[in-house]
Amino acid sequence: MAAAVSAQPGSGVRFDWGLAGAAELGRVCAVLVVVDVLSFTTTVEVAAGRGMRVHPFPWGDQAAVYARRVGAVAATSRGQVTTDHPWSLSPAALSRAPVVTDLVLPSPNGSAISAAASATGLPVVAANLRNAPSVGRWLTRQGYGSSNAPIGVVAAGERWPDGSLRPCVEDQLGAASVLDALSGAPGGLSVEAAVALAALASTPDLPAAVRGCVSGRELTEGGFAEDVEIAVRLNSSDVVPLLRKGVFTAA
Repeated sequence: MAAAVSAQPGSGVRFDWGLAGAAELGRVCAVLVVVDVLSFTTTVEVAAGRGMRVHPFPWGDQAAVYARRVGAVAATSRGQVTTDHPWSLSPAALSRAPVVTDLVLPSPNGSAISAAASATGLPVVAANLRNAPSVGRWLTRQGYGSSNAPIGVVAAGERWPDGSLRPCVEDQLGAASVLDALSGAPGGLSVEAAVALAALASTPDLPAAVRGCVSGRELTEGGFAEDVEIAVRLNSSDVVPLLRKGVFTAA
């Protein structure tokens, strides 16, 4: 009984956090929406908008091995970008890097969640603050959002040094923006989704909140303020990255 209740039954739009939350919603939802604003899903959207095929992969040294196996370029961490290898998790760097056909994009949060969900065959959409309204419209047009075809919105979150989930402001607000676009879904929002959506009402300036939150300050202080600025360009993209057969492309 507890397992059934934790999947938020009876509603058309549901919300949870992290890898475990995605696994729970993935058992019962027709589609998952992953939100990792700083920066996986923002970077995926930038890459898909430039025509690249993005392969999600968990963080680790095996990403390069996997990239060689599938004939792709492996993105690096932000700090490892070089003139010869400009592809990284940074949306700013990737917006200027040469276009490649296939890009393996590892990250410990959004990418790991997407890769795990992809293994189940479930369609996965990458959402952020830039494309949230477009994602909502696309999902509605596809017929998702009823109690028979529910949508699971997953805020990826960050991680504490011990590996545990750190819920974060940017993904809370990104998920809330998607939920706002889905607020008219025929199956209604679960209580968890409705409470997550309420974050928008108390945040009159979303870009300022993302710039000032822990993750935004970490990137800015690390020299990657441009990544934050790209991520907070609200409603600026109509690209809807859809993960099919292990690869994100523009839907």
